[in-house]
Amino acid sequence: MNKIKILNKKNKIHVKQGDQVKIISGAHKGKVGIIMQVLQNKRKVIIKDINLKTKHNKPGQEGESGKITMIESAIDSSNVMLYDSNKKIASRYKTIINKEGNKIRILKK
Repeated sequence: MNKIKILNKKNKIHVKQGDQVKIISGAHKGKVGIIMQVLQNKRKVIIKDINLKTKHNKPGQEGESGKITMIESAIDSSNVMLYDSNKKIASRYKTIINKEGNKIRILKK
């Protein structure tokens, strides 16, 4: 019974597509980038120009040559924090509701 509850649990991630984040652990620690894609079920994010991997493509037709392309690979969402470029700090956030009734995320630091 407990296994069924765990499988149905929603995978909520603290960052969204388009957010500016700082990597806080791993090989790319300290780098800043923008989130291109959020993989909700895997709890991972893809960040522009960070964690690049080489992909070797075979030629499609005769006469073509193969290609080597660089693609961004996913990073676990627990390894990133929201980043404010004006204050140059990474921090957790809190959600407040403004006068119009919209939710706004504000960094705690």
